[in-house]
Amino acid sequence: MDRLSAMNVFVRVVDESSFTAAARSLGMPRSSVSRQLAALEEHLGARLLNRSTRTMALTEVGRAYYDRCVRILADIDEAETAVASLQTSPRGTLRITAPLSFGQSFLGGTVARFLTEYPDVDVEMSLNDRVVDLVDEGFDLAIRIGRLPDSSLIARKIGTADSVLCASEAYLQRAGQPTDFASLKEHECLRYAFQTMGWRTRGGELLHVKGRMLANNGELLLQAALEGHGVLLSPLFIVGQALQRGELTRLLPETEFEQAGVYAVYPHSRHLSAKVRHFVDFVLREFKGGAPWDLSPPPVSDAPSAPA
Repeated sequence: MDRLSAMNVFVRVVDESSFTAAARSLGMPRSSVSRQLAALEEHLGARLLNRSTRTMALTEVGRAYYDRCVRILADIDEAETAVASLQTSPRGTLRITAPLSFGQSFLGGTVARFLTEYPDVDVEMSLNDRVVDLVDEGFDLAIRIGRLPDSSLIARKIGTADSVLCASEAYLQRAGQPTDFASLKEHECLRYAFQTMGWRTRGGELLHVKGRMLANNGELLLQAALEGHGVLLSPLFIVGQALQRGELTRLLPETEFEQAGVYAVYPHSRHLSAKVRHFVDFVLREFKGGAPWDLSPPPVSDAPSAPA
């Protein structure tokens, strides 16, 4: 049994929701599709699909196997397309989505230089902290920061982003300083809406914090921190300048918080477009010498003492 061929048949059956439609799109007899799927299930020792004369549904094992097959087949197609398309010039409209603060700070110049190098490409940028469904909303690529959920999307890591804990002097004078990670439970914390699991250290310790303000944008939380409304855990690319100017004080400097990966993410495709491939390669070249947001934390200034 050709396992790659069988995996391809399995993915096509799931995508088409029909053995007949899959056979038609693959240009092979329906009986061959059924035989390959049966051979694959026998090889794996597991049923991938529950099927009757009228319905077909993935089993739990089948769903997990399908997701892996999609990624494997996409990687193979991407490798083959990259070789075959080395001399192909990218063209057309490239639709990109990225987080608001990150996009404003770091993508404008990169996109402008990409447009200069590739005059046949137009770029549409959408900055939004919401996790966009790339396929349903018609985007070619996303820049995402943080832990990526397991999915059939392809991800290329382009860097990491450090986060630090900080607060204004006004807040610390009023509420005192946190003495350790656990003591943050007693503080007013400014919470990021998409950080649903809580705050996590690099060692894996997780803390569910509370606070009156919840926002889906880091700049809004920064303004709240500057106004003295609480403790903020935020990437350095958002709070770094405020720390350097002394408007915020870094807290618990001995605690290292979980690093967030910065990724270029795009849907799997049987023929990855040249515009996506060239943009990802361009971004990787731009940040090869060190990403501009990948900064060392600013020096720790003397924090105000807690009120008596």
